[in-house]
Amino acid sequence: MREVAEATKWNNHTHEVLAAAASVGASMVDQETGVRGYLIAGDQRFLAPYEAGRKAYAEAVSELKTLTADNPEQQARIASLAAAANRWTTEIAEVEIQGMRDPATVEQARQMEASSAGKVHMDGIRATLAEIRSVEERLLAERSQAQADDQAQAEITLMLGGLAGVLSAIAMAILLTRAIAGPINGLNRAMQRLAEGDLSADAPGAERADEIGAMARTVQTFKDAAIEKLRLEGMTVEQAKAAEDERKRQEAAKAEAAAQLALVVEQLADGLAKLSAGELVFRIRQPFAGEYEKLRGDFNAAMERLQETMKTVAVNVGGMRAGAGEISQAADDLSKRTEQQAASLEETAAALDQITATVRKTAEGANHARDVVTAAKADAERSGEVVRQAVTAMGEIERSSNQIGQIIGVIDEIAFQTNLLALNAGVEAARAGEAGRGFAVVASEVRALAQRSADAAKEIKALISTSSQQVGQGVVLVGGTGEALTRIVAQVADIATVVTEISVSAQEQATGLNQVNTAVNQMDQVTQQNAAMVEQSTAASHRLAKEAEELAGLMRRFEVGEAGRAPQVRREAPRSAGSLKTISTHSSGGGALRKPEPEVDEDGWESF
Repeated sequence: MREVAEATKWNNHTHEVLAAAASVGASMVDQETGVRGYLIAGDQRFLAPYEAGRKAYAEAVSELKTLTADNPEQQARIASLAAAANRWTTEIAEVEIQGMRDPATVEQARQMEASSAGKVHMDGIRATLAEIRSVEERLLAERSQAQADDQAQAEITLMLGGLAGVLSAIAMAILLTRAIAGPINGLNRAMQRLAEGDLSADAPGAERADEIGAMARTVQTFKDAAIEKLRLEGMTVEQAKAAEDERKRQEAAKAEAAAQLALVVEQLADGLAKLSAGELVFRIRQPFAGEYEKLRGDFNAAMERLQETMKTVAVNVGGMRAGAGEISQAADDLSKRTEQQAASLEETAAALDQITATVRKTAEGANHARDVVTAAKADAERSGEVVRQAVTAMGEIERSSNQIGQIIGVIDEIAFQTNLLALNAGVEAARAGEAGRGFAVVASEVRALAQRSADAAKEIKALISTSSQQVGQGVVLVGGTGEALTRIVAQVADIATVVTEISVSAQEQATGLNQVNTAVNQMDQVTQQNAAMVEQSTAASHRLAKEAEELAGLMRRFEVGEAGRAPQVRREAPRSAGSLKTISTHSSGGGALRKPEPEVDEDGWESF
């Protein structure tokens, strides 16, 4: 699981590197666009994207260097990219900007841009950015595959580890049963046969060095004594008579010994029966006489050691149950929190949907307001036209002057547009190389012709201005009305500009919120996948806890006393893997499923 987390961290790191590389490319495009706009229009305001792009470029390159500090190859590519960008800035952009600021070198700056001198540097920058993105995308694919392999290995390890633990506990119980209960049952059967008079019975386990071996050797002693008794009974009558007195003296002792032997056999048979039934707390309390006392001590010592061994096993089984229960409870809590996170993400997606819809409606309202203001502007302009017609009624001279002035203005605008088109044609012809050289000459001639037309228009406009002064006094009163309408038109135009900016801003906000909504929906889907994986882990932990409970049930068959009781673990019923709610996803966002927030125990697993 640590390897999975590490792979996820590096995947996120790779996405950050790709985002920084994209920011570098976008900032260079902004700089190039600003310089070209300034070259075409000659207006300082067109340099705003250039200045903003330089600032964004510095921040993006710094972040890219920091993110790839552990990759020397990427650092070398970034250094190459920075060198190419600096060359473009110092050798192309700044030179062209300085040339445009001096009227004597304006044409030289534009010809420099048309020569495609900056295109070589920009192509190098784009190629280096493509290499950086290619390397990071390859790393992203490799780490994603490693993450999937680590997840599969974690699941296999969890299942095999739980199975191995259960099998080990079962094997331990079987071995203990065979090593202790089996020999004791055989010894019990041998003692019962000896008590019935069958002297051919063998005492199993006499070769063992533990307490069971000591018990078997004692039983063998009983057998040898009984055989010796039969041998003595087989003596001749003469020897019997001679030993009659001695026999009578020993009969009482033998009777006492037989009684003691019977008591020993009875107590040992009872103890072995208790042992066979699993009652390890049983002890022989009644003292034995003479040499049999050691047998009682050995039996009690064997039961004591066996009881301690089984206590240890029971405690270990209890620990396994407690550990399995904690793992199961932790998995349940993690599953609940993942489910809560999924619900929160879904609610966030729904809220973003509502905000997006609201902003979209705002944009539509701003567009409508822009249309209304535009119509009002058109009406005001038509009113101004009426006033201008009244002014033209003052005389044929004024009407002719106005018409000629309008024509000259159109000619001036056509000359300006022709000049811009010729400039763009010259830039494109220079980019075409040798094939566009003839077209560049034509474009230069067109620009010269446009310039001459503009100069002639200015001269004609000056002549018309002189004629207009002669009839200016006749239109003073009507001109006041025209000025008032002109101010109204200007104010309406300002309002139209503000409303247009509001509309554009609302459209941009709607677009940004739509992108954020898409990202939240993707996070929602990833959270659902994580929740499904947590449910699988929860089910596996519950299976492990159930198997530990079954093992503890086997250990409860042995009575080992209160000190060896395994702690009871209270666990909630496991939930199935399908209990996690399914959240439907939509193209515009997920629907919210409201649910109450559960109380969180700060000292429990909920904080995990």
